[in-house]
Amino acid sequence: MERRSTQPTLMDGYISELGDPKLRAKLQRLDAAIPWDRLAEPIRATYTNHTAKGGRPNVPVTMMLKVVMLQKWFNLSDPAMEGMLLDRISFREFVGLNLIDGTIDETTIVNFRKRLRDHALTSVLFDDVVAYLNEAGVIVEEGTLVDATLIEAPRGKPTEDALGHTKQPQASYTRKHGRTYHGYKAHIASDSNGMITDYVYDTAKVHDSKHIDQLIEGEQQAVFADSAYMDKDRKQRLESKGVFCGIIERRVRGQAALTAAQQAHNRLCASFRAFVEHPFAWMSKAGGFIRTRYRGLSRNAQDFAFGAIAYNFERSLSLKS
Repeated sequence: MERRSTQPTLMDGYISELGDPKLRAKLQRLDAAIPWDRLAEPIRATYTNHTAKGGRPNVPVTMMLKVVMLQKWFNLSDPAMEGMLLDRISFREFVGLNLIDGTIDETTIVNFRKRLRDHALTSVLFDDVVAYLNEAGVIVEEGTLVDATLIEAPRGKPTEDALGHTKQPQASYTRKHGRTYHGYKAHIASDSNGMITDYVYDTAKVHDSKHIDQLIEGEQQAVFADSAYMDKDRKQRLESKGVFCGIIERRVRGQAALTAAQQAHNRLCASFRAFVEHPFAWMSKAGGFIRTRYRGLSRNAQDFAFGAIAYNFERSLSLKS
């Protein structure tokens, strides 16, 4: 059974117009654009507490989903989110808390994320969001764009007893442009509007090309990606299915320079491929995905999925306007 919010008080009415009007308007648009009840339904099924038997009512799932989205839109840690719900009227209004309602604490947020991991619901939530945006006509089926980005994790240090190390065991090392990185790698597929349609989160040492076939499965029109994904067999497989191979061409062994046709191909593909950079730019700036926030691959993969969902909904507003 879900906890019920109290009825709005007289004080709620007095302060309803306080705060940043632009922020309130944005949150109202996001609230109206997101099918909270639809997204919450699979998660609700995992709660079995009943107050008649002594169980404590849980915070409404829609409320928890709104909290998670606020965290991603404003790059907030769990303690910072709890603080914001105590401090910001617009956040309480968006979540559905009145002035006299108890605030959602950081432990509740941690437990909610764990529930989704334990029941394998994070990917279900992401897929449902993509399905909804498809139905809404926001995602366009005019080709798939693929790219990956590194997300660094702390390298750790030896423990005080010198018998262990604080390094994350699932994080790994890789080199890019002469620099060594430690952490994970997020691989995404997007449409030509820059909407994320699929993702894979893996350790950093796995090469970009290892996940592209999974991300483009079912694509029937075109695939765009940088030269790291170029493979002769992959190109032949795509073209044999009538799919345009928009992967950037690169020189092969013994080739001094790209041909004029290859250069023209690359210029054409680069203009399309640029859209896949939009999600990573937003997530690095707004979502803080330059470094990991949690320990372990599963927790950070879930965090990335939430960021992708938050990005997709915010991006959808600009596409509809």
